[in-house]
Amino acid sequence: MDKVTIERIAKAHPKIRESLLQQYKEANALLGEGVRLRFAYVFRTPEEQHALFKQRPKVTNADAWQSIHCYGLAFDIVLLIDANNDGTFEAASWDTVKDFDKDRQSDWMEVVTYFKSKGWEHGGDWKSFPDQPHFQLKKPNGQSYTWRELKSQVDKHNIIIENNIVYPNI
Repeated sequence: MDKVTIERIAKAHPKIRESLLQQYKEANALLGEGVRLRFAYVFRTPEEQHALFKQRPKVTNADAWQSIHCYGLAFDIVLLIDANNDGTFEAASWDTVKDFDKDRQSDWMEVVTYFKSKGWEHGGDWKSFPDQPHFQLKKPNGQSYTWRELKSQVDKHNIIIENNIVYPNI
């Protein structure tokens, strides 16, 4: 497993943290020895999100509070590759078709299929501005959370505060 990812999951929304950690372990286990799943992002502060929004070339359409990451309910993935089999995982990949572990399945799509089966919305399915690395939590009814409804919860102080991070009380 990836220590960096475990630390990032610790900042996910408290109500999903335990299940997200378990799902991460299960998804990572789908990959062969030379491939490891990393969560590149989980929680982002509004300031971090704004900095990404201002970045050029453009990397996101979402400004501060407009990303589900700002509520601890999203994550982005990257595959780490141990190209020379020394256990250091020195390369990062966003290749959606490569079969690094040679099990005749795209490693990226193995992860995508797994998380979609667990009810996560995949940004790669979006019609406008597809975001292949992105996943975000769906409501129990299968609908998507919107940043506006989550921000409304924060603004109304319907929140959970943990380690100085404010999460909407979903």
